[in-house]
Amino acid sequence: MIKIYGVLRSRTLRNVWFCEEAGLPYEHVPVIQAFRLKDPHAPDAPFNTRSPDFLKLNPAALIPVMTDGDVVLAESLAINLYLSRKAGGPVGTDDLAESARFAQWSFFAATEIEPHSIQILYNRVQLPADQRSEARVQEAVAALKRPLSILDAALEESGHPVGGRFTVADINLAETIRYSLPAPEALDGAPRVKQWIAACHARPAWKKIMALREAEPA
Repeated sequence: MIKIYGVLRSRTLRNVWFCEEAGLPYEHVPVIQAFRLKDPHAPDAPFNTRSPDFLKLNPAALIPVMTDGDVVLAESLAINLYLSRKAGGPVGTDDLAESARFAQWSFFAATEIEPHSIQILYNRVQLPADQRSEARVQEAVAALKRPLSILDAALEESGHPVGGRFTVADINLAETIRYSLPAPEALDGAPRVKQWIAACHARPAWKKIMALREAEPA
């Protein structure tokens, strides 16, 4: 049985989303981030990223982590690429070339999009008001213009980045672009991206996961 460790208010959401879309049986094991706790080492502390049993899985003390038998993986995008090969089509693949395209777009998401989109999330949503920087938001919006235009062009033919269908590439990209949504102007020059991410977020699996996420303790 696949086990996914983490909380949905984190990058763990990406892996749960994939399993739901692909119909892969999995167990979700809640693991809260240590920074959310007053004392993560307290005897009555919930299972968290500093718990000894979790550190055995990931000494970096980060979620998510996936186990599948003897396989233990950290890093959300790597986990999804593993799951995409395990599941096969249509959300995953058994094809080597298509798998490489999934990896290409996943690395693009990690290097060209997320470093900027996360700044929008931090400075429009997550940081206390007195620590937010609108200048960083505008820098991020400007930096996203080129990578979003590249994705916008890739969506022209079929509405998806790979294979003409919804795949792990859509999930990995959508989950990094989602961080930019608190600045809607970031997508103003990418109409296909705007339409595509709205379609991703209209999927039943996404709606199910977001309902579960909202039910988690803040």
